[in-house]
Amino acid sequence: MDRSTSFRQIDELPSGALRVRVYAGIDPVSKRRLDLTEAVPAGPRQAKLADQARTRLLNQVDEKRNPKTSASVDQLIAKYFEVIDVDTQTLRGYKSKYENHIKPLLGSQQLTRLDIEMLDSFYSMLRTCRTHSRGRKFIEHRTDRPHQCDEHEDDRCLRNNPQNCGRCRRMCKPHKCRGLSASTIRQMHWILSGALDRAVVWKWISVNPAEQADKPGLPIPNPQPPTQDEIAKLILAAWDEDPDWGSFLWLKTTTGNRRGEMCALRWTDRERQPGEPSILRVARALYYDDDGKLAEKDTKTHQQRGLVLDPETDTVLDEAEARAREPADVVSMDFNSAGYMFSAVPDGSRPQDLTLVSKRYARLAKRLGIDTSIKNMRHYNATELIYANHRLGTVAARLGHGGGGTTTLKVYTARVSEADQRAAGPITGRKPPRPTLSGAVEPLKAPTLPSTTDDDVQPYQRIAADLRGAIDSGILSPGDRLPPEAKLAARYGVAASTAHRAMAVLVAAGLVEPARGKRPTLVLGPLAKETEGLGDVVELRPQD
Repeated sequence: MDRSTSFRQIDELPSGALRVRVYAGIDPVSKRRLDLTEAVPAGPRQAKLADQARTRLLNQVDEKRNPKTSASVDQLIAKYFEVIDVDTQTLRGYKSKYENHIKPLLGSQQLTRLDIEMLDSFYSMLRTCRTHSRGRKFIEHRTDRPHQCDEHEDDRCLRNNPQNCGRCRRMCKPHKCRGLSASTIRQMHWILSGALDRAVVWKWISVNPAEQADKPGLPIPNPQPPTQDEIAKLILAAWDEDPDWGSFLWLKTTTGNRRGEMCALRWTDRERQPGEPSILRVARALYYDDDGKLAEKDTKTHQQRGLVLDPETDTVLDEAEARAREPADVVSMDFNSAGYMFSAVPDGSRPQDLTLVSKRYARLAKRLGIDTSIKNMRHYNATELIYANHRLGTVAARLGHGGGGTTTLKVYTARVSEADQRAAGPITGRKPPRPTLSGAVEPLKAPTLPSTTDDDVQPYQRIAADLRGAIDSGILSPGDRLPPEAKLAARYGVAASTAHRAMAVLVAAGLVEPARGKRPTLVLGPLAKETEGLGDVVELRPQD
């Protein structure tokens, strides 16, 4: 058999069908020969159909549309995890999700056969059941170790009574399907999509089927920060329990740092200048490595940030540092200034354990009857800053969010909206009266012309009240021209728009007749009589 025949073969199978085989190169994964094959059933046109199939396969090879490998999803993901550049904890989470969900369902699937329909079915199954039961009924055991599923022996009690019976709570129960959250499914989509993107770049496949799959939608952020009263109760209770624990929660509330960033703070991270507020440098975070031990890494965004501290927080840290110095002073040793601010040992050489911090906070919240977690203290800080109408970029910088505020806006959209609603009120209060559909200014039903002794009046209201007083006292008579708006603005020390609004109030009350291109003229008509008694009368006098 010559070389051309070995590269393009048509073999007759025992069933009578013809198998067309075309050489497509070397598999980059297995390093073996890769062939494209197609079977043609027996029939009168078998030879012609086989020839057409061979031509079609040859065109795929020539146009580089053929699959480049017979590798499986498992082989692709293993290679992808070797080259992906992500945080250690992120990679650990990716591997966990792959082992628990992607590998059992798609791991053995050949890449060239992975299509959009298969991915849609995969996501649908995850939304239905996290254990991939496929409708199968079984008992969910509470542990893999040998155990007794039902601890009720001779002493029976009412089933499904977990509030009053600990044995009922520990009982192994029938499986109930519960789907994964949208955010978890979306993370698995990004694992598959990222790996398939690299497979296209590596020429393993021609297209990425995940691009057209029905990926899960973005979950709706719903931060649930504790209230001000709850924060006060938590901090005071923590202070009664342990001053250092109270200082920890105080600093976390005022800075909004992440748990790992708080536990990684050292005394050298606090910069103090005489007569100026302290600056807290947040440059690292703690995490658990692959061996389950605490280690340090960069912050989540890989950027340092400096937080200006308020005087109360400065005092809290001064007192915490004084307590940390006491053990060293007792034994006449130098204070470890590079030690951790919140340490599990007196010399500050070992940080607080992340899991223990979360559990301690959970116990404190449960004892106080507050439904919250330690992460919600970060939400509290962000919410308070937004409610205080600070710029979104400033809030993002203090929290360490990436994207210049994009993440902050995405997570706290509802909070930003509420703050925006409160900010809309003063805008309306400084605008002129609303025109009617005919184009005329809508008359005020009850124009407010307050007394100048009222401390809450707006500047335009004070000007309108003074002009009304001048009208009623006879200083201004019917037909008189009112002072120009520019002079009124200069006399009262306000903007020209404020004087214009005061004039609009008098027009709406029927006391002044507007004139295009001329100063408004004083008019006393029926509308003026109807407005009598709506405000105190004062003199028109210059402001000091």
